[in-house]
Amino acid sequence: MSDLARRHLLGAGAAFLGALDASLAQAQQPSPRRGGALVYAQMSGNRRGGDASNSRHPYYMVDLITRSAYNTLAWVDEELKLQLELATRIAPADDTLKVWEVTIREGVRFHDGRMMTARDVAASFELHRRRNFASAQIQRTEVVNPTTIRFHLDAGNSEFPFVLAEYDCVVMPANPDIDRIGLEGIGTGPFRITGNDPQRRMSFERFEDYWRQGFPYLDRLEVVNREGQTEAALAGYRARQFDAMLNIDPRLIRQMEREPQTDLVAAASGDQAVIILPKHPGSAFNDARIRRALSAAIDREGLVRIVYGGTRWGWVGNDSHLAAADPMFVAPERPRDLALARRLLAEAGHPNGITLPTLYYAPQWPEMARYFQFIQESVREAGITLPIEERPNDGYQRFRMGELDVSRGNWHKFAYTAVGPRNPGISLFRMRPANNESGYWSGPAADRYMALYARAMLTAEAAARRAIYAEMQAILREEAPAILPAGRNNVLIKRNTVHNLRNHPQHWSIRWDDVYRSA
Repeated sequence: MSDLARRHLLGAGAAFLGALDASLAQAQQPSPRRGGALVYAQMSGNRRGGDASNSRHPYYMVDLITRSAYNTLAWVDEELKLQLELATRIAPADDTLKVWEVTIREGVRFHDGRMMTARDVAASFELHRRRNFASAQIQRTEVVNPTTIRFHLDAGNSEFPFVLAEYDCVVMPANPDIDRIGLEGIGTGPFRITGNDPQRRMSFERFEDYWRQGFPYLDRLEVVNREGQTEAALAGYRARQFDAMLNIDPRLIRQMEREPQTDLVAAASGDQAVIILPKHPGSAFNDARIRRALSAAIDREGLVRIVYGGTRWGWVGNDSHLAAADPMFVAPERPRDLALARRLLAEAGHPNGITLPTLYYAPQWPEMARYFQFIQESVREAGITLPIEERPNDGYQRFRMGELDVSRGNWHKFAYTAVGPRNPGISLFRMRPANNESGYWSGPAADRYMALYARAMLTAEAAARRAIYAEMQAILREEAPAILPAGRNNVLIKRNTVHNLRNHPQHWSIRWDDVYRSA
């Protein structure tokens, strides 16, 4: 037998054994059953946590996993692919990609018994287009009939269906007073809200008239906010107060792998940190050479290895908002280049190194202190002194944003924010010059970037968009309007008696419909 034939046979045997193992595992999993309750602890911060007046609203829920109580027209699945939800059809009305027509699923009821119509969708998006950044492109909605609605955009958008899957963009009952929409907490989701303690916990019970017949399996669902309370959450899990913990600290992974009757579930990707480089008058970051030097000096692979324990739990970023799991993502050829960093600093007038302003961060994820301490030590090798300072979560967003009016002197800060993975149409738009996350980037490169973005939005073919997106990412690597060094693969832990709890790169898009318990 030839070596080639032998390798082919061995490969076929391995594939057969792998398929057999998967089949056996599936056969051993108990059949879904109805009943029971699940309580989970949410570990990541919600910068928009509500109060007694609005905490049932999908914008302000305790953890923003809105699909417990609400639905959207579409859903982004665990592979970041678009699936229909409350819509049965989403299609452009013409080749301009400026008008999109949506057919609404029939027979869907709200938690108060009302039947959902296109009028409810239109009213919901009247709210969303005023308050949701991705929906601001909607100029108006047009109700064609009770099951059909058209969205009229300010420009063509080849990826508009993903906007309809944004977690904010849920469908709620219409109300003549637009500011009242959503405050009652009434949605179409698998569970209806039964109680809430703002920013602390929220409870749900199964909605018997849920449009997905036979779902959900659980009787009750409860979320408890444990932001910044890792040890308390872990103690609660071990005391069986919690059945799952979402977005755990990566340092717990090895410990929890040895925990009895416990499963670790990783997502394909997850959130990443944006280091915002302010470009106000007098800022060092007005010089692209200093921005690029800082980017090149970061040991991104070391950051993933030390903070996240390797590539199973983290990934190297490329200074764009795209996650590595996105098929349009272009990995950096040289994630770190100390020689380039030193040369750029010298060209910028700092041959002996530079001391940068203080970089501020908040502990929105448990590992943030370690994350920025590693970066601080990493860039020191290129001659960059990087002071860092932790700020409390409360009030952090307002602190870092500053005033848009630079004449006031309270400019936006050299600071961090978190972003989750979305489609390229939304992700790459976040580096627009008018956005704080780009540090209000401007100049010829920014103009070229936005011209490419406009072209991509008018390009219907995904393969053609891929080439445009690659060129945009090359501009970001060269200009570094912001730095996105590395991301985390979201990790949850759960009891092994909890089944079908699938993790998601967008932790806010986790679905609870088919989660069930065997004990």
